[in-house]
Amino acid sequence: MVEHLEELRRRVFISLIAIAVGLAVGWFLYQPVFDYLRHFYTSACLGLPKPSRPPKGCNTLFVTGGVVQPFLFRFKISLYVGFGVALPVVLFQLWRFVTPGLTEKERRLTVPFIATSLVLFGLGVFFAFLTLPKGLHFLLGFAGSGITPLIDGTKYLSFILLLALAFGLSFEFPLVLIFLAWVNVLTSRRLRQWRRYAILLIVVFAAAITPSQDPFTLTAMAVPMILFYEASILVVRLMKR
Repeated sequence: MVEHLEELRRRVFISLIAIAVGLAVGWFLYQPVFDYLRHFYTSACLGLPKPSRPPKGCNTLFVTGGVVQPFLFRFKISLYVGFGVALPVVLFQLWRFVTPGLTEKERRLTVPFIATSLVLFGLGVFFAFLTLPKGLHFLLGFAGSGITPLIDGTKYLSFILLLALAFGLSFEFPLVLIFLAWVNVLTSRRLRQWRRYAILLIVVFAAAITPSQDPFTLTAMAVPMILFYEASILVVRLMKR
């Protein structure tokens, strides 16, 4: 037990160092990352009627609600970038910690499983940013020309983060189904029988988990998840489950 705790402490310490280094990298990359994130708001704002645009134009910086908010805003962006930079190191440390307790077969399956999960998560984040401009335009112009949006920078950043996480995690859906089939909880026959209910639940899930809750974002999440469900049926059949 003591050896396992020592090993865990060492892996956590290395991961924290990697995150700290990533945070430093994110601090210097703050401006290009901020410009990239602001681009989505600017594009959506330019699509609004002129009476609904901010007084100083769509290139106006976001407002803040406190003295320390500018620092916290930059720190959050740097921290998120740092997590992204340090993610390979963190996953490798996690892998090295759990490897001694796995069988040879489980080790062979874990590597493609982790790689696939990263690809699917990245694909989900890509879809999130793909639908972000239309979703923002829909939300900013929903109240009509009588409302002028003055967006709080911290809330805008939280909105984008939640949207990216929602898409990234939802795109892990097929891996969950395949894992449940691997441990004999699901079968391809049962998945086919549950198809109609699954489609309904997917649409409800997409409507509930997306922070924007606009039709563009909902569709962009629900349609890939339905396709993933169909693909999972084929994979499970190939697994002879």
